[in-house]
Amino acid sequence: MPGTPRIDVVGLGPAGPELITAGTAEILSAADQVLLRTARHPAAGSVDRARTFDHHYESADTFDDVYRAIVDDLVDAALTGGPVAYAVPGSPSVAERTVVLLSGHPRVVSGEITVVVHPSVSFLDVAFARLGVDPVDAGVRLVDAERFALDAAGERGPMLVAQCWSRRVLSDVKLAVDGTPSEPVTVLHHLGLGDEWVGEVAWEDLDRAFEPDHLTSLWIPSLAAPVAAELVALDELVHTLRERCPWDQRQTHASLARHLLEESYEVLEAIDELDAVTSGSGDRDDADHGVADREADATAHLEEELGDLLFQVYFHATLAAEEGRFTLADVARGVHDKLVVRHPHVFGDVDAETAEDVAANWEAIKKVEKGRASVTEGIPAALPALALAAKLQRKAVAIGMVLPTLAEQVTRVADRVARLGSEDARPTGDVADGEGGTRDRAEEIGELLFAVVGLARALGVDPETALLARSRSFRSEVETAG
Repeated sequence: MPGTPRIDVVGLGPAGPELITAGTAEILSAADQVLLRTARHPAAGSVDRARTFDHHYESADTFDDVYRAIVDDLVDAALTGGPVAYAVPGSPSVAERTVVLLSGHPRVVSGEITVVVHPSVSFLDVAFARLGVDPVDAGVRLVDAERFALDAAGERGPMLVAQCWSRRVLSDVKLAVDGTPSEPVTVLHHLGLGDEWVGEVAWEDLDRAFEPDHLTSLWIPSLAAPVAAELVALDELVHTLRERCPWDQRQTHASLARHLLEESYEVLEAIDELDAVTSGSGDRDDADHGVADREADATAHLEEELGDLLFQVYFHATLAAEEGRFTLADVARGVHDKLVVRHPHVFGDVDAETAEDVAANWEAIKKVEKGRASVTEGIPAALPALALAAKLQRKAVAIGMVLPTLAEQVTRVADRVARLGSEDARPTGDVADGEGGTRDRAEEIGELLFAVVGLARALGVDPETALLARSRSFRSEVETAG
């Protein structure tokens, strides 16, 4: 369209001026305005009359902010100063975010500005020549190092990873891969330049064996295990919420504590709901809602509640990372290593034939790990009473203490009930620590409840969960009666 402002996008190639095409050189010499995305490129010095956008890299907070500012300036230049030649490193058709944003700009989409992207030599051409790889035949995936954890999720290779411009980026790439691959990674550094280097580096040395820059790429022929795409996406979501949501920005570990507790209880309730359906103890009055449907609903409910609980873990890890304390990777690595150490019967040469043997080994290892004088150290005193009693009894069994058998627990419970039932009723105004024998009665009730916890343990029942379930049932009875 005659008279329409125009932007010609060209590439400077992957290395020095010798790889700039004749067509690109002609466009640069004829343009009214020549704008470079950055002067940090080996061929940039050969372009005359050029202005750069390097100042945006100094002032913007993120790369996306940089690229959007560059596009806004390009549009303004085209509207006010005549035809523009916009030159980018490499090829404008390969891994060039500004070109993508420019093509989607409202004034370009509407036809107010014409954008023409010209073919150029890409760093891919030199990279695959050095590697001796046909990218089509090998099915190579091109990945931006800044987005490796997300974009490479689920990939097993081969991959060419571009924009490996810093040790921090290389560290993120290394940590995003599950485990340590045995096969080394190939580094492609300063391709086409006098100091070009192509060499192999072990995964564990990826972020410390050399000094990368904006002309560094990686060749990953294969990965043994895929990156967990969904977990990476959740981690990115939490960071986005912290950056953009006013409510999430205000949260601290302390302010989130009640949400963590609530989500934990909701998970427990969902587990009870699923157990009631699968064990056949749920409400079966609704003939139109079959067992399979109820089980599917209960399963979906548990999945949802576990997701809410997982979100809390990610949120707390994100807060800690912002404070420079630890990251989500540290959390995962820590629990992984701890579980390996505490399962010597699986990963070592220790024998453990029964679940009781496993529990005993666990407590012994934990006691040494933590430097604790007793296995009771670390048990929260604020646990609900039934849960505290149950946990203490489990600890006792784990260290070899002999507790009453099932039959002995039944006898203890019956004896205490009979003793309490034979006493005269006390006035309702007495309290547990008052006078007149009420304190003794409170101790007997405590003994009874502790014996009931022991009975539950002997039967393989969690008393806290059992009482919660009965309380919910009684709540329905009260609501019906009222």
